[in-house]
Amino acid sequence: MNSVLWTIEDMKNAMGAKLHGAAPDAITGISIDSRTIDPGEAYFAIKGDVHDGHKFVAAASANGAGVCVVSQEKLDALEGETGALLVVDDVLVALERLAIESRLRSHARIVAVTGSVGKTTTKEALRTALSSCGTVHASVASFNNHWGVPLTLARMPKDVDFGVFEIGMNHPNEITPLVSLVRPHVSVITNVAPVHLGAFASVDEIARAKAEIIDGLEDDGTVVLNADDPRFELLKSFALEKGVSNIVRFGEAKGADTRMENLVLHNTCSCLTVDVMGTPMVVKVGAPGKHIAQNALIVLTVAKLIGADLARAGLALADLEAVKGRGQRHKLRLGDNRLMLIDESYNANPKSMVAALELLAAASVQNRGRRIAALGDMLELGPTSHELHADLAEAITANKIDLVYLAGQEMTALRDALSGKATVHHFDTVDELIPELMSQLRSGDVVMAKASLGLKFARLIDAMLEAYEADT
Repeated sequence: MNSVLWTIEDMKNAMGAKLHGAAPDAITGISIDSRTIDPGEAYFAIKGDVHDGHKFVAAASANGAGVCVVSQEKLDALEGETGALLVVDDVLVALERLAIESRLRSHARIVAVTGSVGKTTTKEALRTALSSCGTVHASVASFNNHWGVPLTLARMPKDVDFGVFEIGMNHPNEITPLVSLVRPHVSVITNVAPVHLGAFASVDEIARAKAEIIDGLEDDGTVVLNADDPRFELLKSFALEKGVSNIVRFGEAKGADTRMENLVLHNTCSCLTVDVMGTPMVVKVGAPGKHIAQNALIVLTVAKLIGADLARAGLALADLEAVKGRGQRHKLRLGDNRLMLIDESYNANPKSMVAALELLAAASVQNRGRRIAALGDMLELGPTSHELHADLAEAITANKIDLVYLAGQEMTALRDALSGKATVHHFDTVDELIPELMSQLRSGDVVMAKASLGLKFARLIDAMLEAYEADT
């Protein structure tokens, strides 16, 4: 039986809503999708960039919504055709008010994570590690924007031990209002990289925007920064300007509070020795890759800062699995052929591209197998896009990638930079790339696919999963 998330009375009071119709005494969850709503949940009719949720209120009610939250201006068109309604002036503002009330009623230790690369992976690693120490509420998928963060907060049960929130941005002044809702005890900036440069004058400006996550810290809160990041000192100065003196550093740099002392990379995992703010540990991380091991440093640091059982958290990291689109591995076979597919298709920027290429380089190939990189454009890089794409040639040659398949207009720069240095095939679209790549695969190959979302490289993943059986 589902437990109560909110009573209708508490929801109504928190949002300043008026109840129309007969609603249940309580709701068990919150949804913004009429197609997947579970019976007894509240449906919030948010107006998005593409669809207005009010068009789906009737469907949500038919699918079992206990109550639908709608705007006053839409009431006349909805009344009489649906079940119970909570009527508000603005649905998104009402969700934010409910998020504020959720944070007020919670005694959980709260963590907020941002950064150019590794937000979701770090969030999922925190979920895995902290779940061994207590109950955890964390963002689903990448719910890290102006509706995802308040939705995640409003969904947080009042009796959880830990809350983990991912906060993203692609423009200045986006993080501040969101972190002000979350009010974390610990804020994490994983790193700063040239991402969304179309909206920023420089990487320093990106760092300033990421530093907004410090704005919502609770009194005596702590900010966790990457000691290896070139902009560590800049981020530290921002923290001090904001009146935050509790600064903890993680990384390999001398003087880091949490310091990775040794790292051994394996095909399916990593093992590291680390000093966690004075506590020496040996940790196995279930997902492979140096960048994942670096994320583990954050997890161990946060666990110690928020009073979780550090030993349990460290042991739990052995169970960490790569997230879909962020390093998830698929063993495949077609007849006698054995293939490995590394799914990095969720998104891409220069820093994450290099990490993915290093991951591919570390993967074991069988027999006459080859390491094959399928790469698409990195979007939103502004006037430096051509140069940043061409710069990937160094990582491809350094990691001895055997074959390179490229798609997209921006990737012509990398194609040209690799001329005479690697075997490269370039296509305008991923749909043209797919059949050519798949026709050349042979037993033992390892394929890694990565691009910005707009390039739709998930189609390559889907095509390979459909063509090849899972190899168990």
